[in-house]
Amino acid sequence: MLTNPRADRVRAVRALSKRPVRERTGRFVVEGPQGVREAVRYAGASVRDVYATPEAAERYTADILAPAREAGLWIHEVAPEVLAAMSGTDAPQGVLAVVDVAGATLEEVITRCPRLLVLLTHVRDPGNAGTVIRAADAAGADAVLVSGASVDVHAPKVVRSTAGSLFHLPVVTGLEIRATLRHLSAHGIRTYAADGAGTTLLPDADLRSPHCWVMGNEAWGLTGDVLAACDDVVRVPIHGRAESLNLAMAATVCLYASAEARSGGPTYG
Repeated sequence: MLTNPRADRVRAVRALSKRPVRERTGRFVVEGPQGVREAVRYAGASVRDVYATPEAAERYTADILAPAREAGLWIHEVAPEVLAAMSGTDAPQGVLAVVDVAGATLEEVITRCPRLLVLLTHVRDPGNAGTVIRAADAAGADAVLVSGASVDVHAPKVVRSTAGSLFHLPVVTGLEIRATLRHLSAHGIRTYAADGAGTTLLPDADLRSPHCWVMGNEAWGLTGDVLAACDDVVRVPIHGRAESLNLAMAATVCLYASAEARSGGPTYG
C-alpha cells in the first residue's frame, strides 16, 4: 500500500492537474468511480494506473477493480491521505486513474461518415465543455470537435463533468475553426451556428442531413466571420421571459433536436 503523500509517484499524479504537465506527458487524471469505471470499460488500453483506497477497493471490486485486473491494468492500493494528495477535489471519492490522452483526429472522424457533430470554439468554462461532451454522448453524436482556443478537455474539472462520456465518443482537440468548417463543408456536412441572433428557428432547421452544431464562447458567442462561414445561423426559441440559454443548455437542446430528427421524430419539443 502507498502510504506516503509526499512520494514522487503521488506528486507526479497531482502534477497532472497542470496543463503543461499533461501536454508534456500525454496523460491526465480521471477521478471518481463513474469516470474510472468508464475509462476501464471503454479505454482500458489507455489506462496506465488505477489507485484506490481500501474502502473504495472493497466497494468497487465488481465494477472497477475486477475488470481492471482482467484487463491486466496496474492497480495500487493507497491510503486515504495519499489519494487526497493526488486528487484535485475537496472530497475525493476513493478511486482515480491515470490515462493516456487519446489521439483522435478530424480525418478519422470524417472517414466514419458522421451524421451529427458539435464543434466548440473559444469555450472556456470547464463545466460547460464537459456538459456538452456528456450531452453529445447522450444524444448519439458521432464526435465532439474542440478548437485550440478552448479549455483543455483533459483538465480535471472538464473530465469530472463529462461523467465518463469522454471515453464514449471521439473528442478531437486543437482545431482551427475556419479550416475545420471548410473541411466539413467539403465532405458534405452542413454547419449550423447556434446563436441568439439567428433568423432560422430550431424547429425550422433541416436536421435530417449530416450536420455539425457550432457553439461559441459563453460571453460573446460566435464571431462574425464564423457566423458567415457557417451554412446557417439557428436560434433556440425562447417562449418565456429568460433572456437566453447558457451554452450547455443550448447545446443540449440543439443536439436532442438533431437526435429526434435523425430518428424520424419531431425536430423540436
